[in-house]
Amino acid sequence: MLTRRNLGLGAAAFSLAACTGTTTKADDMTTDAKTAKDVNMSDNEWANMTPAAWKDRLTDMEYYVLREEGTERAGTSPLNAEKRDGTFVCAGCALPLFKSETKYESGTGWPSFYDFIPGSLDTKVDRKLFMARTEYHCSRCGGHQGHVFKDGPAPTGLRYCNNGIALDFIPDA
Repeated sequence: MLTRRNLGLGAAAFSLAACTGTTTKADDMTTDAKTAKDVNMSDNEWANMTPAAWKDRLTDMEYYVLREEGTERAGTSPLNAEKRDGTFVCAGCALPLFKSETKYESGTGWPSFYDFIPGSLDTKVDRKLFMARTEYHCSRCGGHQGHVFKDGPAPTGLRYCNNGIALDFIPDA
């Protein structure tokens, strides 16, 4: 029976899962499996995937961030603590975006990088918060990654503030 209490408990559980959603499809399908499965997809096919196809591929939280330009709650990504050598790739299409040597601790609660792999990101102006910010997306699938700010370390002075849920990490062999 649907009661106000059951409805409230269900909503609370859903909210908690959405706010702390640190699991990704990588739990069900490793990044290597994603890459192997999608190796024959063209950039055009990635750019033209339907919302239904993306929903089949991504968790609800990944979909919210990558496809609806949402933001995960700060401090929830296990990638904040990732210190190994390797590559951070798009959680949507596995395109390499950042090398681990460009990652740094920004204190923001999101994985941050001072530079990206050339050709991997596209930018646009985001005016959603009543100010102009530079938003960046995966250049292959268009998945929203985060925003870039001019308060990062040398040598670029930039901070690519990334949603951890929008990334997978592939350690160097």
